[in-house]
Amino acid sequence: LAQTSLTFVSQLSLDKGVPERYGLQKRVVAVRNCRSVTKADMIHNAWQPSISVDPETYQVLADGQLLTCEPATVLPMAQRYFLF
Repeated sequence: LAQTSLTFVSQLSLDKGVPERYGLQKRVVAVRNCRSVTKADMIHNAWQPSISVDPETYQVLADGQLLTCEPATVLPMAQRYFLF
């Protein structure tokens, strides 16, 4: 897997040798132009519906379509303390 994947880090971390200090096996490259990336740049995830919430009924609409879901019956990781 290390030969077919990349780990993106900042240029500063590359300059300071952080990947070597952590012993990363994957190829490491500096990320570039990430601050200008927007939702529209994501070819499979660019939908930005108009969301509205009725303050009296709490109904949520996306582009005028009512969004509904059943209440959760199980809430994993919702308890306050875990004893292992």
